[in-house]
Amino acid sequence: MIWVTVILGLVLLVFLHELGHFTVALAVGMRPRAFYIGFPPAVAKIKRKGIEYGIGAIPLGGYVRIPGMHRPAGSDLEAFMGPALHEDASLAPVMQKVRRFLDADDLEGARAHIPELRQAVEQAELTKAARRSANRALREVDEGTSSDAYWRQATWKRIAVIAAGPLANVVVAFVIFTAVYATGAPSSQPTNEVAAVTAHTPAAAAGLQAGDHVVAVDGKRATTFDTVSRLIRSSHGRAITVTVDRGGHTITLGPRKTIRLQGRWIWGFEPAAKLVTYSLAHSASRGASDCWTVVTGTFSAFGSLFHSHGQTQLTSTVGIVRISAAALKVGFNYYLQIVGLVSMSLALLNLLPLLPLDGGHILFSIIEGVRRRALAREVYERVSVIGFALIILIWVIALQHDLGGNAPG
Repeated sequence: MIWVTVILGLVLLVFLHELGHFTVALAVGMRPRAFYIGFPPAVAKIKRKGIEYGIGAIPLGGYVRIPGMHRPAGSDLEAFMGPALHEDASLAPVMQKVRRFLDADDLEGARAHIPELRQAVEQAELTKAARRSANRALREVDEGTSSDAYWRQATWKRIAVIAAGPLANVVVAFVIFTAVYATGAPSSQPTNEVAAVTAHTPAAAAGLQAGDHVVAVDGKRATTFDTVSRLIRSSHGRAITVTVDRGGHTITLGPRKTIRLQGRWIWGFEPAAKLVTYSLAHSASRGASDCWTVVTGTFSAFGSLFHSHGQTQLTSTVGIVRISAAALKVGFNYYLQIVGLVSMSLALLNLLPLLPLDGGHILFSIIEGVRRRALAREVYERVSVIGFALIILIWVIALQHDLGGNAPG
């Protein structure tokens, strides 16, 4: 159940991110053609008012298909139609007719001949792959020449649609942080509840678990963490027993010897912090402060990306899931804080000025607004290759840190 909750939390963040794009696109007159959680092929889908809603089989994110992200070009049409033309040369005359209009920048003329080309494709005997490519060509021209095509819109509309996704994640993070402070946020004061158990320690060997409440050490009652800590420190390396309350049941763990670390005798666990509630106004202020802290921390991490210190601040999807699961075992508010951090991080990552991220599309919208002409698809694709490479590099560095940081030591 814990892992299901963690995964659903991440899926919800992606859903809200895409919902931001979707909602603003509708508001400014760019009717999306598809709204997916996950990437195709579709596990389930339904069409309503010309919009296809679906769940993709590849759970790596989601997408909203906004019409006409790129200016349609004759060369793109011919490239996508290539496999179909190879299998049925009779498609060439009508395809060339549409291409001539595109090359002449006559979008209405090209659009007028799409039905003719579509009918020719439907009647042609094509393999599945060729038909899929031909249908994509038709879709690209149809959506790219429509009045609500993204590339044809005012720069402010384009930026608003793209920025809406990251902004949704910022709002979600702020709401989560505010809710946590209003209902009980971890403070600097420790309690006798176990937040985490360190691997390869007496506590781990004895079976201590996150969420346990320590009630006694060597049979001596302990109602505060200060008492627990004092009793453990006074063991001086001898074996001790620790009595815990686990889900309403009293369990005695051990005996296990304590170990010396940094001049102190320990058993090997971290205490949970005491939860403190604040007024709504104070909670909102602290929530905004936490959002800003994530911003400065993220820029610091990227600024020192190729130094060991900067790499320790990066976390991959594997690390996020692991940390979220551990936090959820301690308490739901701990988990919510992690979700808020992930939401802010998702927003900031997407705002990096790299294609195909949202920040890259915002940057290119500004460039096209200044030059007053859309850039060719080839430019987007070439720059996206560089962006993909950098994103993968960041992900690999983060994954190495997550996996390396959990190696036996």
